[in-house]
Amino acid sequence: ADTPRACALLPMCALAVSGPSRTAARNHLVHIAMGKSRTKRFKRPQFSPTGDCQAEAAAANGTEREEDDGPAVELLEKLQHPSAEVRECACAGLARLVQQRPALPNLARRDAVRRLGPLLLDPSLAVRETAAGALRNLSACGGFEVCDDMVTKDIMTPLVALLKECSAGLDSNEMSPQDKKDQSRNSVETIANEAVNVLWNICECSSRAVSIFNKEGCLEIVLKYLSRFSTNVDLAISVAYCLQTVTEDNPELLRSFNALALQVLESAMLSPVHSMEYILLKTLVAGTVWNLKDVIPSKSQAEIINAILKILSEVLEMDAGKTVIQMKETETQRLKTAAETEEMLENVNGDDLIEDDEMEGMPRKRKVRRKTFISDLLPPTDKELRETIALLTAQQTALEIIVNMCCSEEPSDDEWEELSSSDESDAFMENSFNECGGQLLSPLCLSHEIHTALTSYLIPKKIFEKTAFPNSTAIDICSKNPTWKPLIRKMNTIQCRALVCLQSLVSLLDVDHLGGAPALQTLAQHLSELLFSQPVTFNLICFESVLFFYKITYLGKRSIFHFYVLDFAKHVDFLEAISSALRALLQTMASKNISQCMTPDQLMSLCKAGIYSSNIGVRVNVVSILGITGSVLAKEDGTLETLKTIGTFLLEVATKDPSLVVAGEALDALFDVFADGKEAERASVQIKLLSTLKEFQPIFKVKIRKEGKGKYSPDQLCVLDNVKMNLRRFIAYQEAVEKRLTS
Repeated sequence: ADTPRACALLPMCALAVSGPSRTAARNHLVHIAMGKSRTKRFKRPQFSPTGDCQAEAAAANGTEREEDDGPAVELLEKLQHPSAEVRECACAGLARLVQQRPALPNLARRDAVRRLGPLLLDPSLAVRETAAGALRNLSACGGFEVCDDMVTKDIMTPLVALLKECSAGLDSNEMSPQDKKDQSRNSVETIANEAVNVLWNICECSSRAVSIFNKEGCLEIVLKYLSRFSTNVDLAISVAYCLQTVTEDNPELLRSFNALALQVLESAMLSPVHSMEYILLKTLVAGTVWNLKDVIPSKSQAEIINAILKILSEVLEMDAGKTVIQMKETETQRLKTAAETEEMLENVNGDDLIEDDEMEGMPRKRKVRRKTFISDLLPPTDKELRETIALLTAQQTALEIIVNMCCSEEPSDDEWEELSSSDESDAFMENSFNECGGQLLSPLCLSHEIHTALTSYLIPKKIFEKTAFPNSTAIDICSKNPTWKPLIRKMNTIQCRALVCLQSLVSLLDVDHLGGAPALQTLAQHLSELLFSQPVTFNLICFESVLFFYKITYLGKRSIFHFYVLDFAKHVDFLEAISSALRALLQTMASKNISQCMTPDQLMSLCKAGIYSSNIGVRVNVVSILGITGSVLAKEDGTLETLKTIGTFLLEVATKDPSLVVAGEALDALFDVFADGKEAERASVQIKLLSTLKEFQPIFKVKIRKEGKGKYSPDQLCVLDNVKMNLRRFIAYQEAVEKRLTS
């Protein structure tokens, strides 16, 4: 997960998360359908706390449950204590405990949610804040099941009541009778921020929570919080995240957005402040406004799209690597200055402290301690780190919004479900296939407004720049500092999102808008260098999931071999993203007859390595890449042996890969490679393509029937039906080819 989803109530339960924003741990980066590469809309990934959830080791005498139950029972009992301070400490303890996954079932069994819920309305503001923080951590660490259970146990009732009270409190000039030093800690806005984060977490995991959000008028409340962005950007950012979640695929809520609500969003989106936290806020609000496109008057569509992409362009223009370096230097200098100042003050005030201690009869040199609050245990504010994370998150979010803008509307699951994978659907599928001119899935397309804004703000160029590996100096700096180390993952995630963006743009934009044929060839070279971390002129050797590539340096009579290794078992997200981008690029180049910079042997080695990946998306992409390459070679002379190698490889994948999705893609690739051309016809006979496919056809049909509905999504089943129909056609075509060649 990439955004701070949980409350940092204690140092050990600080969950400033690394790894979104808009998003897809819940979904793969790219949703693959055989014969097509469709970019899936991003949804924020499910939160996973920083570090591993830890539990006490089980004792040999089987006392583990007693040990686990102990702290939970004690803390839950203290929630009812008459002392507000005890209740506050109990909430903070639970906030820490919920990070231990083994503790979650026990807390659920003991009805922790029902016990914490009423404390959201506790007379003590401090208890409200820590109770909300505990629920925030619980909803973040627990995932879908826990959040759904929280809704079942009616957490939304006290949560909505708390949000309404906080909203009313913002209008009141009355201040709680607190010490001045505690005002910021227990302020209404701080409690509201915790409550909004709980709301966001739950709504992201539960459609019932979203329905309650709609019915209880929560929109008006959170918009009121957002309107205070100029004085509390943290609260505004939390609201923006929440709005981005609840406005997605929620037509009922969209109808609630009136002119005043849109004005609040516009004010936040066009804020003149340029700090990194405000950049993140504006990016998130831009994503929310994009979700509202269906309720924005058509006459304003172009203006709104232009404003959104202007913000995204400005975000992507910033150099994240340089920012990391600069902000870390600033932090180092600030901490050094603070340490020197503190040492100087201690030297100046040392004598006074000793005198005070002596008067109280305390040991010498022991300083008087003031009352300690839980917040005293928190580390000092990491301003530079927070701002850097805000920028990286903004860039990742911007890239994800662009991908979502490039996605065509997809059929709903119900619509796909109507197209069952039964034999009776074959006639329907064939009719649909013919009516669409041989294309089952509608192509991706961009509106004129989006197309114009993308090109005018140089979005493709900026995305291309983000596909490069992160700044090595920035990586080195972060790797040496534990608190900055999670930023490495965020920088890598930005690169992956940029590659997915690139895939969409290559598939959608005209070649001229991408810079013409030379630009595409340069891009192919760039992707190849990213893939191998070295120029693609290297020779390649594949052994299972590891790709070895080498070059030879000639020194007189001696030759030096330089070997490099790319392990496909690692960096799965990167490999899926870059193989998707390379797939889209090669498809575009093939359709425009643009020569490719990678040789068939290099691509073959890449595919042999990629097919061992455990990631289905990677396997689908490399099979498709080979199909694209083979279809180009089939039209050329002297390619018989290469086509035989490609065909044998694809047959092996189609008949032996455990995933029907990959097998279907391999069959589609075979259809493309051996659909036409004299060399392809000769190769198909020599590798016994027809007999192998005839033998596999009934097996494939049975697999779809048996594994289909329980294992694959409706759209995957629909496309598999299409492959099954095409397999029948292709076998008939191959029979005619063999008959002609043998006669």
